[in-house]
Amino acid sequence: MEKKKEWRKLAILLASIGIANIGDFVYLVVINIIVFDMTGSAAAVAGLWIVSPIVNICTKFWTGSFIDYRSKRAVMMVTYGLRAAFIALLPLAPNIAIIYSILVCLSVAQSFFTPASMTYTTMLVPVEKRKRFNAIRSFCSSSAFIVGPAIGGAMILATSISWTLWANALFFVVAAIFLALLPKAEKINQATVPKLTVAQVAKDFTAVAAFLRNHQYITFIYVVFLLVMLFSFAMDTQEVVFTQQVVGLSQVEYSLLVSITGIGSIVGAAVLALFANHIPLRHMIGSGLLLMTAGYLMYAFSWSFWSIAAGFIVLGLFNVFVNAGMATFYQNHIPVKMMGRVTSMMQLGQSIFQILFILAVGVMADWFSLRLTIVVLALAMAVLACLFAISVFRPGNRPFFEDQTTNEQTGQQAR
Repeated sequence: MEKKKEWRKLAILLASIGIANIGDFVYLVVINIIVFDMTGSAAAVAGLWIVSPIVNICTKFWTGSFIDYRSKRAVMMVTYGLRAAFIALLPLAPNIAIIYSILVCLSVAQSFFTPASMTYTTMLVPVEKRKRFNAIRSFCSSSAFIVGPAIGGAMILATSISWTLWANALFFVVAAIFLALLPKAEKINQATVPKLTVAQVAKDFTAVAAFLRNHQYITFIYVVFLLVMLFSFAMDTQEVVFTQQVVGLSQVEYSLLVSITGIGSIVGAAVLALFANHIPLRHMIGSGLLLMTAGYLMYAFSWSFWSIAAGFIVLGLFNVFVNAGMATFYQNHIPVKMMGRVTSMMQLGQSIFQILFILAVGVMADWFSLRLTIVVLALAMAVLACLFAISVFRPGNRPFFEDQTTNEQTGQQAR
């Protein structure tokens, strides 16, 4: 009976996150159309990639300090509400400046949501269920990647962009309602909540730095993983140009490739959800990252639709293994008392490097060629993935990947 109640809570959390994920992808389709229709500029559309990293740089210094001392569920619900409100305002925006202002506000809400969501999930999901939960969550995210754009496109054809956005806002309202059905999972003593000051943020920054120094292997694994994902992100930003101008595919063929990648991710997530408890965590992470990188290498050296499709299927299949595995590793080793701060600081660094990578890739593509740029990125990604896998599979590091390792054990030194 207790197990049924526990999985009921987790199912509600998955429903909330899954509905919001669909909303995110519907929004992504519509906002690209709006910006391109208003400006006719590919550069303005490309600017959408920059908004979130820039906002993260401005907010991640202090979001963790806010989140860790307050109700994570409440933060998530408020951000859902804000996202619904701002998306509903988009059809009323008279010009591109207002559109981008609303996008900044949406990115601020998202910058609070991600650390709060990670921490709340860690508190709600028992350690022995984290692998399977993260696998099912990956399945939901992968499905949203296919379902969201399909819903968005169908709604635009059936109604209009404005009505699609207003309906999209309801996804986040429903997600907030589901979240309201869940327990708080923590008791907040308002009297002990520190004020959000520069001194408090500096103190929290020092605490995070000390934790990362004291847990160097955990820091190494997560930082290398983020670096590999940065190479992946840099290649993704040039995906449309590479497939169409370098390989010579049509817009229809590119759209089909995106669908193939999504289907590969859904299949991988479904397999992982079924067999998560039978796959060791270090194989999910180490082997998964190597195989995902192999998919990017196939993509970098591709010459036709089917050669790219093969690479996309491989990276789609194993991307979910890596993400679910790393989410589990992170939840098992970062103390919940400071998870918001650690997540925010990590994302701060990630955002800084995302912008640098986007600029560097653009410069490299202009100076040399896009093919050479993508090949260099894929090879660098492969080297990092090999170093990562060697470290993960080293026998002495096995205890870090035991399923029963808890963040409470890791956090004994963290205060």
